[in-house]
Amino acid sequence: MTKSDYSTIKSLLNGSGNIIITSHYNPDGDAVGSAMAMYHTLKCINPNVVVVLPNRFPDFLRWLPGADDVVIFDQNTRQFMSGIFNKASLIFCLDYNTPSRVENMEETLRNASATKILIDHHPHPDTEAFQFLLSKTSASSTAELVFEFLEETELTHCITKSAAESLYTGIITDTGSFSFACNNAKTYRITADLVDKGVKPDRLHRLIYDNFSESRLRLLGHAFAEKLLIFHKYRTAIISLTKDDLTRFNYKAGDTEGIVNYPLSIKEINVSILMTEREGLIRLSFRSKGQFAVNQIAQQYFEGGGHRNAAGGNSYLSIEASIEKIKEILPLYEDELNYEIE
Repeated sequence: MTKSDYSTIKSLLNGSGNIIITSHYNPDGDAVGSAMAMYHTLKCINPNVVVVLPNRFPDFLRWLPGADDVVIFDQNTRQFMSGIFNKASLIFCLDYNTPSRVENMEETLRNASATKILIDHHPHPDTEAFQFLLSKTSASSTAELVFEFLEETELTHCITKSAAESLYTGIITDTGSFSFACNNAKTYRITADLVDKGVKPDRLHRLIYDNFSESRLRLLGHAFAEKLLIFHKYRTAIISLTKDDLTRFNYKAGDTEGIVNYPLSIKEINVSILMTEREGLIRLSFRSKGQFAVNQIAQQYFEGGGHRNAAGGNSYLSIEASIEKIKEILPLYEDELNYEIE
């Protein structure tokens, strides 16, 4: 985004039109944190701001200030939602690189005549779908880019404590509490600025990571004790959770958040894959440490994509068949998977 672009956007923001802030389907901490941060900040200059998410976000994020004001697309009629989008003059598209990532909301988003602004850190943005793009794969999180956007539009003075807490939530959840995708000093400088604005890291850590149900902990135990497969030859771990598994442990949105990261704590494991059975498909989450690019596998074999070390995709096979497919793919990458982490 150029200086001229930011100047144009500043003029648009200073208007009186309605503003919608969106993020992707199955929103995570970065998606919700980025959206709520933008919401609180823009309220400083325009009261006509609303956050619209495609579906429900995880319960462990419901403490975020303003969470009760979020409009959930799939909990309202299409007519009602079309009315909101048709009245908007600006739509922010946060933490997704293409309209297809909002899934059930895609048609409504595409049909909206509002100016669309992308802020995202995923590769290969759909440049034709948005009028303005702030897209940097080097950023730790979309929350970090939202902060950069607010700097460039001279709105950092509007970052309230609520906005700062939301930004911090986006950064620490997308970096695994600064354990990955976080080798840029700028990320830590932004975090320091957020602390200056009232963020208490110890409090937010408790709210984000010590805020799950007993059922979630029992699901974790089941996942590791009964559903973890290790392929030592390929330094890869797979966890698979069926609909019956999720039902047995009273699954709620967000209960599988972060499970895919745990196998990477095993010394010799470089890649971790989580499979969760949904209605009509299997969701796959890929994580890696070091140099192996899991987004290549997600894109080539599972209609997905993402970052080098964090990606996602879908399989329309059964869980058993999806595992067999992974087992057929791994030998193709045997040499690339067998590396030591420095």
